Parts: sequence; structure tokens; C-alpha cells
Amino acid sequence: MPITYHIIPNEFLLLTISFIVGLCIGSFLNVVTYRLPIIYQRNYKKQCREFLNIDDELTEENVWPAGQVFNLKTPSSHCPSCNHRITPWENIPVISYFLLKGKCSSCKGKIPVHYPCVEFTTAIMTALVIYSFGMNWSTLPFLILTWSLFTLALIDSQHQILPDEITLSVLWLGIFISSLGLNLEVNLLDSVTGAIAGYSSLWLFNFLYKLVRQKEGMGHGDFKLFSALGAWLGSQSLLPLLILSSTLGSIYGASAIVFLNKDKFTSIPFGPFLAGSGFIFLLWGGQLDYFFLGFLGG
Repeated sequence: MPITYHIIPNEFLLLTISFIVGLCIGSFLNVVTYRLPIIYQRNYKKQCREFLNIDDELTEENVWPAGQVFNLKTPSSHCPSCNHRITPWENIPVISYFLLKGKCSSCKGKIPVHYPCVEFTTAIMTALVIYSFGMNWSTLPFLILTWSLFTLALIDSQHQILPDEITLSVLWLGIFISSLGLNLEVNLLDSVTGAIAGYSSLWLFNFLYKLVRQKEGMGHGDFKLFSALGAWLGSQSLLPLLILSSTLGSIYGASAIVFLNKDKFTSIPFGPFLAGSGFIFLLWGGQLDYFFLGFLGG
């Protein structure tokens, strides 16, 4: 017999508002996931040039094209094919994509479908968090964590980097809200312990892997992300979280080999699986901790 959910009007209004807010945030996350890796790489190139004392103008042109300011705000959103400036009506989350039939209104260039997918997924995740924690100011940190995890998953899957600007900010925010008592499941001591244990456990694993295989097993961004999750979810969630993320990563890797003909030595970013598992534990961590620890304890 199917389960029937009865949502009272107030809850329906809550979910509707949450969904709309999530769509708008998703539109912003599209900007962040596209521009932040470019900013990150350009700053790294600039630092390398300064360290090597390279003054070649052509190289500088490649780092900062024509001296143009490039950040999350500037330049305004535009079509990468024809530089058509996107108008407000063309920038309505999800809806504009279908009104434009997935094409630029100027040059008819194809708009990547992942843009509305990111907006819709962000809306769903936002609604789930608000429905679980309620619509109040104390829920805001958990929404920031959710949006940050999704952003990190997107960036790492595309560029295999986890920017410190996000991972370290999430780490300190987790410790901060625990110190204020806003995280009812994790106190300050457990938050700090989880952060330390999260970083050191993956660092140790990578150190041993490097001794045996003579190469890095994972990036340092994974250490910081796992540390941030430890700060939010507590030390008791680290082992179940690692088991779940490793299982998801293994399933994806095996599927990629079988169905996508990927080479078995192809590196797979671990960040998306850590981030996804972190979001799952944020909503259903108590039940999962009980399941995993009970399973391991027999």
C-alpha cells in the first residue's frame, strides 16, 4: 500500500517558499561553480609568475585578459558564444531555460542543461533542509553548509579541486555554531575533536598509501572537507561517513569502468562522494550512525 503524505497548508507554503529560495540560490551557485575555479587558477598562475619573476606581457594577457576585472560579480552574466548580456527575464531560474528552449536569444547557441539541473537540485535540497529543521534563523547555517557542499561537489567533479575559500570557511562555521549551541547534535568539544580526527585520519591514510604506492592517494582538499564534516557532524559520524562515501565512490568507479569504458587507473574525485554523504548525514545522521555502528558491532 503506497504511503500518503498529508501536508497541511502552512507546510505547503513553507515548502513552496523554500523551493523558490532554493531556485534563486541555485542560480547563484551556477555562477560560483563556473567562475571560482577560473579565479582560483588565475590567481595561482599569477603567484607562479611573481615567484619566477616572469614579466612577459603575453603571459600576463593570458592571466588577466585585457586587464578585465573578473570575479563573482563582474562581468555581468553573458553568453560565452556571442557575449550577449543576459537580461533579467532570461535569468529566471529553470523557467527561462524552457522559455528560451535551451538556446541563447541572440545567437541561438545551446545553453548547457546542467544550469537548470543545478537550480532544481538546489531547490530540492533547500526544501528538504528547511522541512527538516524548520524555517528560522538557526536553520541558516545548515543551509549554508548544504549549498557549500553542493558547490564543492560540482567544482570537484569538473575540475578536481576543492577551494580553500569554501572548505575552510565551512570548517570554521561548523565549530562556531557548535560553540553557540546552535548545533543540538554536536557540542563544541565534539566539533573540534571531529575536525581534528577528520583531517588527521585522511592525512594518515594518504601518507601510508604514498609509502606503498609512491604516489598521492587523494588531494589535501579532501582532508579539509572531511575535517569540515567532522566539525559539523561530530567524531562519531566520521567512520560511518567514510564508509558511505567510499561505497558510493566504489559503485561509481565500477559503473564507469563497465558502462563508460573508463580506464581502471583513471583518477576519480572523492569530494563529491564526501559532500553527498555529508548532506545525507546532515538529514538522517542519527539513523545512519545507529545502523552503521550497530552493523559493525554485530
